Amino acid sequence: MAMTAPETSTSKPMASAEELRKRALELQLLEMERNDKIKAREAKKHAEFVEDFFRKHIGETERAVIKRLVMKAAADGKYEALIYSFPSTFCTDSGRAINNNLPGWQKTLQGRAKELHELFEEVAKPQGYGLKAMIINFPDGMPGDVGFFLTWEPPVEE
Repeated sequence: MAMTAPETSTSKPMASAEELRKRALELQLLEMERNDKIKAREAKKHAEFVEDFFRKHIGETERAVIKRLVMKAAADGKYEALIYSFPSTFCTDSGRAINNNLPGWQKTLQGRAKELHELFEEVAKPQGYGLKAMIINFPDGMPGDVGFFLTWEPPVEE
């Protein structure tokens, strides 16, 4: 059967351009609110991390994790393991001394990193381990995170 008149009873009129612009704006506002919530959660998470880094101590849980990392690396035939990382901005010089391998870089450490270095000096170094600190990433060309590598390479004979 052919239709001779436009169908008006069941079809809705097309939305006006103004209504479409309004809807697009509402969607953009919802997206902005969602992004703001995500940023707020990330900021809170970062603030908690900073608080932990500067206030809490290396405990048995962290020591157990380090031991597992070292044992796994040794089982894989490696002579070092990345045991800890933290933002270079947590160093007093933003990681400059570590990035340039300057003597005394240890003095730039703060918080857990400083405590971990002291623990290394006390416990691991007397057992023949070494500790390397290096910048492990460079977001936007700038020093990012510092990595602490516990090493057990055999001594080099000269």
